[in-house]
Amino acid sequence: MPATDSLQLVEAVIERFDGAPVGERRRWSDEFKAQAVAAALEPGVNVSALARRLGISPPQLFGWRKAFLKKQNADAPVGTSAPMVEIAVVTHRLIQVNIHDL
Repeated sequence: MPATDSLQLVEAVIERFDGAPVGERRRWSDEFKAQAVAAALEPGVNVSALARRLGISPPQLFGWRKAFLKKQNADAPVGTSAPMVEIAVVTHRLIQVNIHDL
């Protein structure tokens, strides 16, 4: 860029991208979240398919489930038989989650 003694003003205008959601963020009740997480913890449930049936994104349901399990393990008193969550990667596309009592 050539060196000059003049300044140039650049004005940037922020606009929405085409296709971006228009509405406000959706808010889910604690009861809905609890029911969704309970269903997601059932053995053999495809969490992604469950999320699509409930009308939410799969990462949202995975996040709720992870937060629930983390809170459940953190709230358990020391020395009690709180369920232990074991996650093992079986293949590059399949993750197995085993929940069992100690």
